[in-house]
Amino acid sequence: MNKEEGILDYIDKSIDCLKNLKNKTWQIKKVIDILQRAKENKSKVFLIGNGGSAATASHLICDLSKMKKMKAFALTDSIPLITAWSNDEDYSVIFKEQLKTLAEKNDVVIGISGSGNSKNVIDAIKFAKSIGCITIGLAGYDGGILKDAADECIVVEIDNMQISEDMHLILGHMIAVLIK
Repeated sequence: MNKEEGILDYIDKSIDCLKNLKNKTWQIKKVIDILQRAKENKSKVFLIGNGGSAATASHLICDLSKMKKMKAFALTDSIPLITAWSNDEDYSVIFKEQLKTLAEKNDVVIGISGSGNSKNVIDAIKFAKSIGCITIGLAGYDGGILKDAADECIVVEIDNMQISEDMHLILGHMIAVLIK
């Protein structure tokens, strides 16, 4: 595939993903409703993810935190804490251990995973559910384990990590705009 074909292929796959999101408006509305209730009830919202998904979590916290009365936090942002948990225990606990300290019943935990199979995200989502948090997933590919672990999971059905991550950011922006 030459560069022009690659560019057109990426654009076409992205457009297809956006069109497929039209079939998920009911799920997107449910996520918006969950986050609006969290805002009204002054519940906390935590976002988690690895790599590009961590960057998406950090980015979306900007949009959510700028809203009055939205208590939103990215558990991806404290490198010293993440490396301490990784070093002292294991990388798989970096989000779960933070939630043990910060999360309470009726808080919202949003796990972002391009594959839907990130162990530390899955473990944190399962822990959050066990203490009564509402859990949301944003996943790619076939949704992986995350699609069944989270209370609500929007799956971008594509086997391309970059486009999956692009769509998660678009979803986050869409949700933030509609919460305002």
